[in-house]
Amino acid sequence: MNLPLWTPSSSYIEQSNLKKYESWLEIQKNLTFKDYQALWQWSVDNVAEFWESVYQFFQIQSSTPYQSVISHTSNEMIGTKWFEGATLSYAEHIFRHKNNERPAILFKSENQPLTEVSWETLENKVAAIQKYLKEKGVEEGDRVVGYLPNTPDTIAIFLAVNSAGAIWSCCSPDFGLESLTDRFQQVEPKILFACGNYYYGGKVFDKSGIVKELAEQLPSLVDTVILESPTWETIISATSNQELTFAPVEFNDPIWILYSSGTTGKPKAITHSIGGNLIEHLKALAFHQDVQVGERYFWYSTTGWMMWNFALSSMACGATLCLYDGSPAYPDINVLWQFAKDAKVDHFGGGAAFYINYMKQDTHFFKENPLKLKTLGSTGSPLPPKAFDWIYENISQTLHLISLSGGTDVCSAFMGGCPYLPVYSGEIQCRMLGANIEAWNDEGKPVYDEVGELVIKDVMPSMPLYFWKDADNQKYRSSYFEKYADVWTHGDWIKITKNLGIIIYGRSDATLNRDGVRIGTAEVYNAVESLPEIKDSLIICIEKTDGSFFMPLYVVLHSNQILDDDLKNKIKSQLRKQYSPRHVPDAIYAIPEIPYTISGKKMEMPIKKILMGTPVEKAVSLDAMRNPQSIDWFVNQNVH
Repeated sequence: MNLPLWTPSSSYIEQSNLKKYESWLEIQKNLTFKDYQALWQWSVDNVAEFWESVYQFFQIQSSTPYQSVISHTSNEMIGTKWFEGATLSYAEHIFRHKNNERPAILFKSENQPLTEVSWETLENKVAAIQKYLKEKGVEEGDRVVGYLPNTPDTIAIFLAVNSAGAIWSCCSPDFGLESLTDRFQQVEPKILFACGNYYYGGKVFDKSGIVKELAEQLPSLVDTVILESPTWETIISATSNQELTFAPVEFNDPIWILYSSGTTGKPKAITHSIGGNLIEHLKALAFHQDVQVGERYFWYSTTGWMMWNFALSSMACGATLCLYDGSPAYPDINVLWQFAKDAKVDHFGGGAAFYINYMKQDTHFFKENPLKLKTLGSTGSPLPPKAFDWIYENISQTLHLISLSGGTDVCSAFMGGCPYLPVYSGEIQCRMLGANIEAWNDEGKPVYDEVGELVIKDVMPSMPLYFWKDADNQKYRSSYFEKYADVWTHGDWIKITKNLGIIIYGRSDATLNRDGVRIGTAEVYNAVESLPEIKDSLIICIEKTDGSFFMPLYVVLHSNQILDDDLKNKIKSQLRKQYSPRHVPDAIYAIPEIPYTISGKKMEMPIKKILMGTPVEKAVSLDAMRNPQSIDWFVNQNVH
């Protein structure tokens, strides 16, 4: 029997925000529910009523009232309007939690000690930047972009941009020039904020040359501000008594523009709404991660990953935002855990790869430095069962492990945690409220306890408004609605389990097919990367012209390891034993490194295209890669 790794105590449940919401529903709406599943079912069966209740529960402030909760211009999800008539400011919802009792932000970087940023300091800086933006003619709907590290200054710049009614877009300093121009040229920004250099892994990287070239390729710019420059110092010290104001904009107006990974062709400029992201983030963070007023929230991220935007909204829940800028492995592998201890973090989050890599290290950190974490979050890729087990065996038996899945597409998660439910190894706890998710088979029928395509059957407020400059929503429609009419197909294989939790089996567009049986790539990675000899891996399934399939596995070995017959047999045995004979690859190759996007995703589909003969320039944008040199090994490996 599959026993839970963690079960919530009665006090944990009773003190949760979700329980407060349920009590509010009973008093205000005369609604009661026997369990979480009943609450979820109500939320997806009564979309307008559910989201209106969330709006009311969190007391979302609007300058003008809304006329309707949902309105459609067609039968499509695309174009849905939420809370029409309401005008509001996201930044105002951040600052309504300002106080003198606790800091707004806690910050540490590789070259700066742990620092508190007070609400007063943050507000003064935001007001000063807002004054500069107005002087430069930035108005509602203008775009302001950043090429910036994960610091309080970046938070302040965004809040100033938002408070002025303008639209934000940002890339992290590890992006190359072509990636930046591919993104920012699309949105035609008026102002560019950039870093002249940044620190990572104990090294300083000079970015001044890229910033200069980037500015030259953005003719729409009125000004460029480099944060290490006298201009920046003048901006933030111009006044100490400038009053911060909040420009109210329509609920359905853009807040920020995020980008798809850009591994094939130009990245899509995914445009999100202010109201949609605010209400979704409040729901996701407060109900599903139980972020409460006065707690401290940390998610290790760069400014180029949507988790930066998501984590920022913890401040709208009344939490202190904790930021770390730098490498997760410098000066040692415990740096983030030490930061969590020193900053007294309540909610710790990171990519699944961080935990998978860390658990292979020989460390006694947690025995010597017990952490008092309330929740530990994971996303970015599936967290394997062994990582679940390791976390509870080594970090804490009392923390609430929350595996999330969603994406840049919705700037949130639609599967995640629940303070009412137990945690089972390898499973995401639940479908989140308002997320009408099912697993569908090839006939478009829902299946349970069986692998199927992840679909979303109804609208959510955080679905994109549109893709920037996407004529007639052609790219938007082709990205999610080609397979099933007016049903969002996300591109993941999932199984809804007997526990009503979810297991993710990898991207459906990178799914392996052996003898007609679908295999998720995550299963292969779980098995192979659990071996001590293997550092990383990549699996591809190639359809050959004769109708047969060829499934090679590529592995990166730890130092001093050799891919001999013994290790190959060990890998095959592990896959056969843990999953099935169909999981065993046709060939195994040792390679120097696995290709990754800048946002940390394995590049299965681009490598598959290269191996099938697609020219590199058509298969992948090298500038959108973390390690473009890794492509070289595959170029001469044509197997088509």
